[in-house]
Amino acid sequence: MTSRIASVTGRQLWDSRGRPTVEAEVTLESGAVGRAIAPAGASRGAHEAIDLRDGGTAFGGFGVNGAVAGIGAEIAGAIAGMDARDQAAVDKALCDLDGTLNKARLGANAVVAVSMAVLHAAASDAREPLWRYLAGGKAVRIPLPEIQIFGGGAHAGRRTDVQDFMVMCPNAGSFRRALEITGDVYRAAGRLMEAKGPLSGVADEGGWWPNFASNEDALDTLTQAIEASGHRAGEDVFISLDIAANEFGDASGYRLALDDRRLSGEDMAARIVEWAGRYPILSIEDPAGQDDWATMAAVTAAIGERVQIIGDDVLVTDAARVARAGEAAVCNAALIKVNQVGTVTEAKAALDAAAQRGWGTIVSARSGESEDVTIAHLATGWNAGQLKVGSFTRSERMAKWNEMLRIEEAMGVGAEYAGFSAFAATIGRVAA
Repeated sequence: MTSRIASVTGRQLWDSRGRPTVEAEVTLESGAVGRAIAPAGASRGAHEAIDLRDGGTAFGGFGVNGAVAGIGAEIAGAIAGMDARDQAAVDKALCDLDGTLNKARLGANAVVAVSMAVLHAAASDAREPLWRYLAGGKAVRIPLPEIQIFGGGAHAGRRTDVQDFMVMCPNAGSFRRALEITGDVYRAAGRLMEAKGPLSGVADEGGWWPNFASNEDALDTLTQAIEASGHRAGEDVFISLDIAANEFGDASGYRLALDDRRLSGEDMAARIVEWAGRYPILSIEDPAGQDDWATMAAVTAAIGERVQIIGDDVLVTDAARVARAGEAAVCNAALIKVNQVGTVTEAKAALDAAAQRGWGTIVSARSGESEDVTIAHLATGWNAGQLKVGSFTRSERMAKWNEMLRIEEAMGVGAEYAGFSAFAATIGRVAA
């Protein structure tokens, strides 16, 4: 069988923050090769898989020599001879070899790089682009992009409490047009900020690094930027927020440093609902902390019929947590990050669990990224409906947007842009 794994190699590369990361290269008996690079997050949920870092003084403690060594010393031998087209079996072998619940022994950075590299090798062996290999002959949609304009929170020195101020263009009709509209908004936002004076460079994911007076100031400026770009807020362009509330919340509540206020869970939910009423907001991620399911559920109950409420830290790409959150009506969409759980198979299980509930699903990058474009293919081939990469600058972000343009072109005239179909059904109906 030519699709059997012949060799696995690990190496240290560098991510977009200049930190070491892991690349895995898998070669099959057929000669087909697959490569993948592990991303890394800045705002991480306590329940997600753990990268293996060397610690010490070298590279600020972010070295990956141990993770790379584990690929050569253990992983390569454990999966040699396995069929790369049986992704589930390979990923189970990786999980069994690691032996922990959070990939702590071998490192999620090593495991996810190998898992994705095996997937690439299998697609190469099948002589198909990865998205088409994943689709398996089924019709799939071009995902709706979610693109950062302002970066805050852990991605921008906590200049704003909210982590990401983003835009979405569900009525664009094509991925290409969505990027063109977003480019207009991004440039308009830069001009507004330069005129007003709060511009401080760019954040980790390429969005403008702001110095706003309040979180509402950022929302006002983004709404103004949409209108200044020549597009209509709430029709052509909608706002999407990643609150990342886990970063400024604890058991006693939430501290909005920019507004100099401490809020209870009930107050936090009211604040989010009020923003959704005042601004053209279509999607909100993590409006409460990872264990504050009551506040998340309150937000979902209040505005979930018209606004997408995404679980990230609360779900950590875990199918079991998705099921629990579904029973508790905590959210109506799931963020899918492969490195958050460690393998392709586990990530797909979480996506499937969310889709079976009628939720929206969003395949997402991390703040520490590379030129790797795997997630563009996952979002398309898995028919996720949405893709979150970061902003409209920096090559580690643009590589993924550009790959989506190639995929859309390859689909030809039959390419279907997800648009409002990417959301839970009620959101599309209300927006229409």
